[in-house]
Amino acid sequence: MTTTSQAPTGTSSPSVSSKYVIAHFMVGNSYPYTVDNWLADIFLAHSSGIDGFALNVGVDSWQPSQVANAYQAALQSGTGFKLFMSFDMSSLPCTTASDAANLRTYITTYATHPNQLLYNGRVMASTFSGETCTFGQGSVASGWSTQFVQQLTGSSAVHFVPSFFVDPSQFNTYSGVIDGMFNWNSGWPIQVTASYVSSIPGLLGDIASGLSSTVSSALSNVIGSTTPDDTYISSLSAMGGGKTYMAAVSPWFFTHYGPSTYNKNWIYLSDDHLYATRWESLIAIRDQVDFVQIISWNDFGESHYIGPIEGAQPMSQAWVDGNDHTGWLNLTSYYASALIMWSRPHAASASASNDPVGKPTNYQITSDNVWAVVLATSPATVVLSTSSSQSQTFNVPAGVSKLAVPIQPGGTMSGTLTRGGQTVIDLQATDFTFEANPTTYNFNVLVVASP
Repeated sequence: MTTTSQAPTGTSSPSVSSKYVIAHFMVGNSYPYTVDNWLADIFLAHSSGIDGFALNVGVDSWQPSQVANAYQAALQSGTGFKLFMSFDMSSLPCTTASDAANLRTYITTYATHPNQLLYNGRVMASTFSGETCTFGQGSVASGWSTQFVQQLTGSSAVHFVPSFFVDPSQFNTYSGVIDGMFNWNSGWPIQVTASYVSSIPGLLGDIASGLSSTVSSALSNVIGSTTPDDTYISSLSAMGGGKTYMAAVSPWFFTHYGPSTYNKNWIYLSDDHLYATRWESLIAIRDQVDFVQIISWNDFGESHYIGPIEGAQPMSQAWVDGNDHTGWLNLTSYYASALIMWSRPHAASASASNDPVGKPTNYQITSDNVWAVVLATSPATVVLSTSSSQSQTFNVPAGVSKLAVPIQPGGTMSGTLTRGGQTVIDLQATDFTFEANPTTYNFNVLVVASP
């Protein structure tokens, strides 16, 4: 399987025309961080084409001090890296006026900081959830308006772009409250479940046995689709006033918590080069997108991190440790030949010998493949191998090529890129074997990339 797209013709600058690429940073996973840790992450993100972090803050009493470290590090970095608050309203209380005062303190503390992201001259602010918050008022809209937005004036006035999980037809309910909306769930085709797939005759069987043209055809209209974006953009446009649209892009999703912890055990379809395809889709509608937020930099519990595995994991070590994802950062390197590959550690249909949590919901919808993206400066030959006797050769043009090969239990992951008889890239995934009989279920992926 291979698909291609042309190389960009000029350097991409996400800050042009007030457009930004932001990564979602879970402050709740930064407990042991020092300023130096923040500096390292900021330098890495900045060098990968990311303009800033959306700082997801929750209820922990220590999180304000880590936010302070983040702003200090951003200033020390000298990069102009931007930060803004993303209030996690699934964690923070929001039933009283004093709860809103806590949120306002974050805004007023950093409103004039050199690294605070300002948009249209106002302090950028966002949320995860918050569509049930009243802050002691008679309605959600009144709560956010009177206790948050209206009380922040002058240099602390906010440009408020929350992620409220409401039907876009209800956006007008928040007229005068929001300046835009963040479409969190646009990062994945969340409508694709086992039930959805089973409604397409023969599709579940095709997926279980490997990628087929039937699968590709049936799912191509949802992988990276801009339909969720179109709905939000249309509803925001109907509100008038040039509302801000923030889209999401994410490389993966797998979470595996049992009932005794967070009780989250499912996957979202992330096959068919979701990350690269979603980026291409957003570039195609870039005139309508003001922000792209990458989900995430370090949300280990949901397996969509693109930053290093560090800090304090939320009891996710079982499926995160050893599965580096920083190779996905290379997808922002437009002008260097690069090969990025990823695969899950075991077959989708495998039965684990000792996993009390059980198989994740929707496990049937993912393919047993090695996925690869090639960034080629000129035409080249790529060979992807899963064993000494199983390989496929692809002639790729200049630009971005998305490749896939099936993998079977016992398989490995390696690839080469050659040009003019010379090996330019020889990439091997060390200590990786695709298992037939895992001890526990792990639908995370290992990502490897050429230097």
